[in-house]
Amino acid sequence: MQKKKSANGIKGKSDFFRFIGVASTVGINMVVSTFVGFAIGYWLLDSYLDTLPWFTIIFTIAGIATGFLQLFRIAKKAEERNE
Repeated sequence: MQKKKSANGIKGKSDFFRFIGVASTVGINMVVSTFVGFAIGYWLLDSYLDTLPWFTIIFTIAGIATGFLQLFRIAKKAEERNE
């Protein structure tokens, strides 16, 4: 009986750490995609074309949308894994 308890304990810890990994990945993806969108808009386009703030706003919004798209993809993959 001890073996079953320890196997379940290991399984529970494994699931917990997998959840923590996925949660941290979602947070990192949101921040990085938003920053990349901002950087493309501000430093690449607006500074060269002298159109501040238009491309910064557009690409920041696109970065945020990309972050949410990645969030939905990760959630869909997690849902498929649970089924």
